[in-house]
Amino acid sequence: MDQGFDSCHSVLNQMRPIGLDDMKAVRLMNRVDQKYMASADILEELLGRIADSYYVQHIDGNPLAPYKTLYFDTEDLSMYTMHHNQKLNRQKLRVRTYRSTNTTFFEIKNKDNKKKTRKIRIPVDVSMFDHVLDVPEVSNFVNENTPYPVVSLHQCLENRFERITLVDKGMSERITIDRGITFHNRATNIDADIKKLLVIEVKHEVGAPLSDIERALHELHVLPRRMSKYCIGTALTDPSAKYNRFKPKLLFIEKIHTI
Repeated sequence: MDQGFDSCHSVLNQMRPIGLDDMKAVRLMNRVDQKYMASADILEELLGRIADSYYVQHIDGNPLAPYKTLYFDTEDLSMYTMHHNQKLNRQKLRVRTYRSTNTTFFEIKNKDNKKKTRKIRIPVDVSMFDHVLDVPEVSNFVNENTPYPVVSLHQCLENRFERITLVDKGMSERITIDRGITFHNRATNIDADIKKLLVIEVKHEVGAPLSDIERALHELHVLPRRMSKYCIGTALTDPSAKYNRFKPKLLFIEKIHTI
């Protein structure tokens, strides 16, 4: 746990904890997702403003959960380029290890032409993280749910980060706060990090009133900004990747890291 997290640990300790089993009660059937990017410097202030309104998820007594993800793409970055060019009906393929629970899933994220995101996944053994495409069940899963032949897929971007998960006391809103994000590009062998950035995602039912965290973010002058870790990480670590459309986000991130 680094010093940046230590400064907000006391606030997290004041919040009522919630376990994984209780989190299953949060079922958002017709949800809307809103993402925000903010400086990590606001984390303690943000949590202090909303501490009374939310539970914080604990796993083995820890409110901070480490994640590790590896994305797959074609050699010419077809999936990345589709996102960059704002094509709909697109996909992202990844394997993710939830190290706090030692569970690993191969996941397919689908975005349709109505801009709705749907994730499907299958469990895999954690020992197969680096060889997941060799798992027959994964190969079949890819063949049945994507247009990409398994032989066309390559390991691209690996990222690691720590996540705080909150749920409102009405059990109708879920928030994730990701921090300490680092990247390693397995194709180019280039590393990058955006450790001074928070990526916040708020999920609640369509038509829900303004929530306490949305109000707090507004008061802290944090505006909604959509952000794909895969795309930003690729833009930072692959000199061949097209990135024109991501320039405003990259400049925003650069500004935070130079303050």
